[in-house]
Amino acid sequence: MSAPRQSEPDMEYLEGVSPSMRPVEVVIGELALNDVPVLLLAESGAGKRTTARRIHETSSRSSQPFRVAACATLTPEAFDLSGPGTLFSDGTLFLEEVADLNSASQVRLLEALPKVEGNGNGNGHRPTRLICGSSRELEAEVRSGRFREDLYYRISGVCLRLPPLRQRREDIPYLMSFFLAKFSQDFRRALPVLSGQTQQLFQDYAWPGNIREIEDMARAIVALGDEALAMGGLRAMFAKSDRGVANGERLSLKQAARAASREAEKELILKVLTRTRWNRRRAAQELQISYKALLYKLKQIGYGEYGAT
Repeated sequence: MSAPRQSEPDMEYLEGVSPSMRPVEVVIGELALNDVPVLLLAESGAGKRTTARRIHETSSRSSQPFRVAACATLTPEAFDLSGPGTLFSDGTLFLEEVADLNSASQVRLLEALPKVEGNGNGNGHRPTRLICGSSRELEAEVRSGRFREDLYYRISGVCLRLPPLRQRREDIPYLMSFFLAKFSQDFRRALPVLSGQTQQLFQDYAWPGNIREIEDMARAIVALGDEALAMGGLRAMFAKSDRGVANGERLSLKQAARAASREAEKELILKVLTRTRWNRRRAAQELQISYKALLYKLKQIGYGEYGAT
């Protein structure tokens, strides 16, 4: 197993101002007031670890350590409550990508939780604040048998879903300004002033890599020291998105409209499915399409195996 690591000190939390982030910020503030276990669900790069650290730093545990453990590297022995390499000690533990835990590790974590969450287990261990993160839908993992249902309910005292960057476009200028200032200081370079064309391109881009991608973009702009040169080298990244550049040429207006329509349709389908607890027949009724059509659309967007009839 790899030892839990301290969160990078240079990563800071930037409070969201977009409508989709305002309720999230309220919940984050409330979570800092108690020790309920938290499950953070979000796409890769959308800020799960940074949010977990924000909860820790605004809580009464802020003077204690904030530790991160990547679940893909953990063995069952990692969840022993004694020994020099124990995950559980003072402070907050963030389990990164908890769906990556193997079945034996899931069992050991489930067995450890009653002792970890109590007022001590008689062996000198104080309670540990547990926050888990996942970029996969854990309910779907439970239905498929890959994740224990009892463990899912134990770690999801509060389930907080973080919106992807494409659903919080009002935050894009603030995030870009924040990272440009950060890397200008790190690299001791002048703070770039972006052209209106580049700013609009950032607003139109789908950002599949979310906050991590916008951070990488800002780093490249500052490191190269020339916006035009940086954007010329970065357009290959935009080509990954339907809203970006394809084969070195701009998408036609018709292609752009179709891409935007597909994205909006996907978001609407997932929103309705979430509201109906992934009951596909009810979702089809709400969407006013046939059940067969919904199954086809789910297959197109990569969710064909999810949901109940």
